[in-house]
Amino acid sequence: MAFASFDTKRQAMPVSEINMVPLIDVMLVLLVIFIVTAPLLTHAVKLELPRASAEVNPLPPERIEFAIDAQGQRFYNGEPLSREQAAERFVQAGKLQPLPELHLRADQAVAYREVAQTLADASRAGLTKIGFVSEPDKP
Repeated sequence: MAFASFDTKRQAMPVSEINMVPLIDVMLVLLVIFIVTAPLLTHAVKLELPRASAEVNPLPPERIEFAIDAQGQRFYNGEPLSREQAAERFVQAGKLQPLPELHLRADQAVAYREVAQTLADASRAGLTKIGFVSEPDKP
């Protein structure tokens, strides 16, 4: 290590030795940190998990695809039928458990009266999960 001296010729020269003490201190501190934290990372917590009986997952409800075309013709899952026949099918579907979902597809040219009648028939039958299907706008 370089110590101060009274020699004026050597004072102007830069110190060419690296001071290793701070590097060794940092290395020892990191070593202590790793020694302390290493057992914590491998330690497992012992748990006694509760036991429960598994139940059968409920099936998702049936889905009814109901469509009304531009001429007012109704389709129940792709099968054409009249308003009265559709109302009867809604009553039968309203008795099922869980209640089926009604997906209503209506042509944009169909009169709103047809859609409102279909909604009223489904509501009277007890079908409460009704969704309107549409197509997204194309950019």
